Amino acid sequence: MAKLRAVVTGASSGMGAATVRQLRDLDWDVVAVARREDRLRELAEETGCDYVVADMTSDDDVARMAAEVTAGGPVHALVANAGAAFGQDEIRSADIDDWAKMLDINVLGTLRSVKALIPALIESGRGDIVIMSSTAGRIVYEGGGGYTAAKHGTAAIAETLRLELAGEPVRVIEIAPGMVATEEFSAKRLGSQEAADKVYAGVENPLTAEDCADAIVYALTRPHHFNVDLMVIRPIAQAAQHKVARNRGL
Repeated sequence: MAKLRAVVTGASSGMGAATVRQLRDLDWDVVAVARREDRLRELAEETGCDYVVADMTSDDDVARMAAEVTAGGPVHALVANAGAAFGQDEIRSADIDDWAKMLDINVLGTLRSVKALIPALIESGRGDIVIMSSTAGRIVYEGGGGYTAAKHGTAAIAETLRLELAGEPVRVIEIAPGMVATEEFSAKRLGSQEAADKVYAGVENPLTAEDCADAIVYALTRPHHFNVDLMVIRPIAQAAQHKVARNRGL
């Protein structure tokens, strides 16, 4: 059997980069996709992956990425991981630009990458689409209207796509992490590392990027008749979106 080949978006850091590493450890061919070429070049030197510099909010970039990827061989998996959160405004004081950015990258970015690669995934005969959503796509919370709206949209793409691709040789997998401590996500959202650190203060062992990559790789490596429709993962300290055990001594 030919070597399996995956495309991972949002691969310059965090869960995306960890997924590239773990798939390469399993000898998959991997194309890492992100905006930051310096980060991608370092990842390629470390893991031996290929990479394409592209912004998932650009129609032209996504079309070029898909053309480059499909010219290089079959595509067996897309990990649609690119996403971001901005701000914590209440809806009555919402920053419209922040909402627009979140919807563009999380919802439309996922749509662009999925739409561009579906023909190749079907043609492969054993395709997988992994959509990275969030527990924020299952429940809302104060100050998170824009992000939860975006992630509900991402979850809706996964659920709709599974219905529309019924009968095709393509699995649609949704991974929904809860509290994950990565090097950039909360700092970008809140504007500083100090603010980001407060999110995880006292939380023993929040999930890591590697934990999330492990969930992705688990789903991808099941026999192809076995579909993980939805996997919700949280640290044991997080019982629910609003219920987090914090040890003030940590």
